[in-house]
Amino acid sequence: MAVDIVMPQMGESIFEGTITKWLKKPGDKVERDEPLFEISTDKVDAEIPSPSAGVLKEIKVGEGQTVPIQTIVGVIDAAGAGVAAAAPAAAPAKTAPPAPAKTPAAAPAPPIAKPAPAAVPPAPSAPATSERIHSSPLVRRMAKEHGIDLSAVQGTGAGGRISKQDIEALIAGGGQQATSHEEEEEVYEAPPPPPAAARPSAPPPPPPAASPTSGGQAHVAFETAVPREKLYFGDYEVQPMSVMRQRIGEHMVASKRVSPHVYSVDEIDMTKIASLRAKSKDEFEKRNGTKLTFMPFFVKAAVAGLRAFPTLNASLDGTNVVIHKEINIGIAVALDWGLLVPVVKNADEKNILGIQRTMNDLAERARSKKLKPEEVQESTFSITNPGVFGGLFGLPVISQPNVGILGLGAIEKRPVVINDSIAIRSMCYVTLSYDHRVVDGAIAHQFLHKVKETLENWSEPLL
Repeated sequence: MAVDIVMPQMGESIFEGTITKWLKKPGDKVERDEPLFEISTDKVDAEIPSPSAGVLKEIKVGEGQTVPIQTIVGVIDAAGAGVAAAAPAAAPAKTAPPAPAKTPAAAPAPPIAKPAPAAVPPAPSAPATSERIHSSPLVRRMAKEHGIDLSAVQGTGAGGRISKQDIEALIAGGGQQATSHEEEEEVYEAPPPPPAAARPSAPPPPPPAASPTSGGQAHVAFETAVPREKLYFGDYEVQPMSVMRQRIGEHMVASKRVSPHVYSVDEIDMTKIASLRAKSKDEFEKRNGTKLTFMPFFVKAAVAGLRAFPTLNASLDGTNVVIHKEINIGIAVALDWGLLVPVVKNADEKNILGIQRTMNDLAERARSKKLKPEEVQESTFSITNPGVFGGLFGLPVISQPNVGILGLGAIEKRPVVINDSIAIRSMCYVTLSYDHRVVDGAIAHQFLHKVKETLENWSEPLL
């Protein structure tokens, strides 16, 4: 029985994914829930488990390809019949007797093959003026492998973009040969071709390296898509963006374009929390087997603020504001290769220990690419913590479809005025980025005041 392997949805605002690596190859035996391939999106890098035990029969989508969710990317033969049937099928070919009588009849075969070159579609002449070649990294790689001059290909995509289908059509018809070293460079600005008589017999020398700020020809490598290989230009190198970084960029730009961002800042005296944590953290870890950080306190304070001002626990659906009853807090987790936002579901129902354990588990599995798709979905509000890296405060971009995100600064001792006296207190700046289509400044500052009040007057026991 054939079992389809589909591209899973890794978040409510994500509609495609990129396969970065297949962990099995066709013919390999796989067990149910065994890691099968890795995917990358702006939300999560994850290993996708096999939906069934059996034999990987076919890979339909190769590494580096991006496809919509629910696309069939491979097939598993659950009964293992695919491999078993392959050997018997090959056996008759070995035992079949030769047919010498038909050998003379094969002589006319060459004339049949000769029309093939004539079927090669004539390549359109190269543009007479200098123009940018619009194509993807996959198209450029295919063209390079088959010696196709992209400057001489007429694209059929939007705006004259050269598509994968255009290259496949040329390959099927016989392809083209690149005529100079320039056509093999990872530089995508095609100069107008010289007349045939003036064309040099030897490849011209490569262009001089441009500095990163010079705006030279090397910077056309930063077109819509980035080449897979590293490029070296004298004193600097150009590295391709990972799939996750590309997707993060796309969604952050979309968030800034869709949501009119407004920012509010407040300062919180964390002295009471810092003292309570310092006294309790060793016993807390001994009893519960997990360290106590400052983040659960901020989550609890954010929950108190969202309960008091539910407009911030919302999302937009067209012209409708959806106020969520559940409070699901997305927590930004920094990784070596990007950023993930796993979600603490029903944070309003958890105590400090429950929140700490949930966050530790999500963060650990995020770093080991073990997060499940549902664990990065359905956030209603988000928190990010640049302060852990020493940042005074930050102005984070809203994680769609939320309408607010809380940014935490570093907790550090500063002199402050209390009752007309100067005292040393553990202080922390917090910022709220909010969507002005839904949230006004008055609500934003009241929310921050509630967060501040909750933390400065903490009363919940930790042990």
